[in-house]
Amino acid sequence: MQKAWFYEEYSPKEVLKLGDFPIPTPLHNQLLVQVRAAALNPIDFKRRQRPIFPSDFPVSRNQSVRQICILKHMLVQVVPGCDMAGVVIGKGGGVTKFDVGDEVYGNIQDFNAGEKLKQLGTLAEFIVVEESLIATKPNNLSFEEAASLPLAVQTAIEGFKTAGFKEGQTVFIVGGAGGVGTLVVQLAKHLYGASHVVATTSTPKVEFVEKLGADRVVDYRKTRYDDIDEKYDFLYDTIGDCKNSFVVAKDDAPIVDITWPPSHPRAIYSSLTVCGDDLEKLRPYLESGKLNAVIDPTGPYSFGDVIKAFGYLETGRARGKVVISVPSAGKNNVTSEMVPQKLSVC
Repeated sequence: MQKAWFYEEYSPKEVLKLGDFPIPTPLHNQLLVQVRAAALNPIDFKRRQRPIFPSDFPVSRNQSVRQICILKHMLVQVVPGCDMAGVVIGKGGGVTKFDVGDEVYGNIQDFNAGEKLKQLGTLAEFIVVEESLIATKPNNLSFEEAASLPLAVQTAIEGFKTAGFKEGQTVFIVGGAGGVGTLVVQLAKHLYGASHVVATTSTPKVEFVEKLGADRVVDYRKTRYDDIDEKYDFLYDTIGDCKNSFVVAKDDAPIVDITWPPSHPRAIYSSLTVCGDDLEKLRPYLESGKLNAVIDPTGPYSFGDVIKAFGYLETGRARGKVVISVPSAGKNNVTSEMVPQKLSVC
């Protein structure tokens, strides 16, 4: 058995419990990973607060309905968490890219997989994950830094793809200090070649967002969207405020909203493609320092402080990502006798 945080009912963060959970067996295409750090995301507490409805993710309606039915009937102990970084300690026979001892990171939850959404998330000492979903941890990153990246950076990249963004264009980013926004600013400047990067944030975070690479930072407490004369080639809204922010976009400019449903009829919802290859492509940018992980200064939180960490995340004031350090479980070599034969995944 291992230690994991789990819940048995949909409710506020206080329903989370730290207890024993089975160590899973990797399937043929999966790795068994000893988790060294995990990151929290809004989807983690939104999933805990209520069942997932068809409108939450615009995948096929049939998949979503099946997913709801499975969650309603099989929800016993759900371990939250999508992002992790850790060490491979076992693998299925079909795994070819990774070996035992490799340091890896990734988002283990593929939200477009319908009924295959994992019951065992990353707030645990050991998890299983498909090799296609993870990547080699960059050498210069700590486990905590690596764990902060996957879901947020995958979301950030998807927005640029959805917009068809081209080098030399301008971009206006709503919410430049959040988990996704901090990465959108950096990607716009250093990966996608934006000619001018503007981002919004609150007064205490203006200097912080400037250091990320924004050419101009708009303090939303002092400046309204209507007061901004310039119009931009791309409006990237990370907080769901495009019903107001749309006025800074050019008439033919794409407006991408990463929240569902978008709050303006012109906005395009940017969903999420979970793929380890995207993370691998970012490795040179991460190892060269052109792209940096941003961990909220209140963390990393200890594994025993998960409820406190969720409480902070749910305030909406996080600067970058909220990250959990997971202590070594003292089981660097998990034998087949220690691993249950049935995988706890729904």
